Amino acid sequence: MKRGNAIKVAVGGLFSAMALVLMMLTGVFPFGTYAFPVIAGMMLIVIYLEFGFRWSMLVYGVISIMSILFVADKEAALFFLLLFGYYPVVKSFIERIKSKIFQYIIKFAVFNASAVSVYFLMLFVFGLPSDSFELFGVNIPLVFLIAGNFVFLIYDFAINVVVAQYLQKYRKIFFK
Repeated sequence: MKRGNAIKVAVGGLFSAMALVLMMLTGVFPFGTYAFPVIAGMMLIVIYLEFGFRWSMLVYGVISIMSILFVADKEAALFFLLLFGYYPVVKSFIERIKSKIFQYIIKFAVFNASAVSVYFLMLFVFGLPSDSFELFGVNIPLVFLIAGNFVFLIYDFAINVVVAQYLQKYRKIFFK
């Protein structure tokens, strides 16, 4: 469906603003560090479905830059930048691969690379002390990474549900 640039800019700006508000709320709600970047990233699905890859990546870039600059919770901003912001869009390209096994290998490689990158950026760029990641001698990031892989599988499935719901119910409401 072809749309004029004015509509693309307006809708992209609206979705960018809503996603940035969600990202800023990560500093207010403790659970928001992981939940709000996920929701903000899923908002890009609408941009991708209505306006294509280029516009969705443009909106992703805007939200990412603004999040890094203005969001208090830098871990949430990094999770959006390195995974949750672009993954719902890139997922459609990964799923074009015929082998389901190879699809999941790539998906989990992207997730694990992103999660490990966030961890090291938090340590070496943002200066979090490494002892803050241990609790009773247990390496918390390793536990989170293992648990995160299971949650990522649910997240991957949830994206399919969001896309299906949007296409079946909400697309005709928002874009008549």
